Amino acid sequence: MEYRRMGKSGLQLSVLSYGSWVTFANQNNDHIADRLMGIAYDNGINFFDNAEAYEGGRSEELMGRVLKGKNWDRTTYVISSKAFFGMKGKDNKPNQMGLSRKHLTEACHQALVRMQSDYLDLFFCHRPDPNTPMEEIVWTMNILLQQGKILYWGTSEWSAEEIQEAHKVAKELHLIGPAMEQPQYNLFERQKMEHDYLPIFKNMGMGTTIWSPLASGLLTGKYNNGVPEGSRLAIEKYGWLKESVLTDDKLDKVRELSKIAEELNTPLATLSLAWCIHNPNVTTAILGATRDSQLTENLKAVELYPLLTREIMEKIDRIMVNKPVIA
Repeated sequence: MEYRRMGKSGLQLSVLSYGSWVTFANQNNDHIADRLMGIAYDNGINFFDNAEAYEGGRSEELMGRVLKGKNWDRTTYVISSKAFFGMKGKDNKPNQMGLSRKHLTEACHQALVRMQSDYLDLFFCHRPDPNTPMEEIVWTMNILLQQGKILYWGTSEWSAEEIQEAHKVAKELHLIGPAMEQPQYNLFERQKMEHDYLPIFKNMGMGTTIWSPLASGLLTGKYNNGVPEGSRLAIEKYGWLKESVLTDDKLDKVRELSKIAEELNTPLATLSLAWCIHNPNVTTAILGATRDSQLTENLKAVELYPLLTREIMEKIDRIMVNKPVIA
């Protein structure tokens, strides 16, 4: 396993990590989650990602039970939570979502209980909140830092301008700004990581914990001939995801990418992950495997990415036709 510093912080994360969105408490039960997290940890993965909104808190509860049963040395792994969406979806009452001091504080406390931990290594503002002043957000995160309940705070799917504002406010108040951002990044989603955030990486030293490196499974090739039973896009409540992912144009590109994977004698999923971590601004790419064989194959991306030559990367760009233009 390779480890990368999370931006300019001193924290080192495995370049591949393991997350629970959709899978935990939905596709995985305690037994499966225990086995997969064990495989991940035994192969050097040290970061496990979660959020309050994942299955209404049940994902964090499941991960907490697994971690308690594993009894791993707490200093050897990193866990996260994220707050914004709340736990009850449309049934959230006022103050049960957003980035107010009340919700961020309560969400942090609740995550600690569910994860059965004294502290969270990483705590994210899961989305920007235009209804809460930036000063309140930055102060709240710094209070949680001072209390030892979180070690680093960050953002997820914020714009470059919003992140810059957070750092500006933190500097003015002599506080600590966000250390990491969690954006979507894959062969179909490139604008932020390869263009918008470049000043953030250069000037603020932000790290990144990217989600959906396989575009919800599209970049595995398993949807080329329909939606397999048991896959995440077959789950009824994720119909919105299916509509955005399975388009003819995207499927055509995936089929072309599959030819490159065949030439390299590797699964498309492994190639797609290797492409992601080939970007040095990616601290870690979060995996969401639901089977042992999936996870084991995904881990091979660490060995593959150094072999991606400029010629291969350019061939991929010609298929995707979406590389951001840097002025």
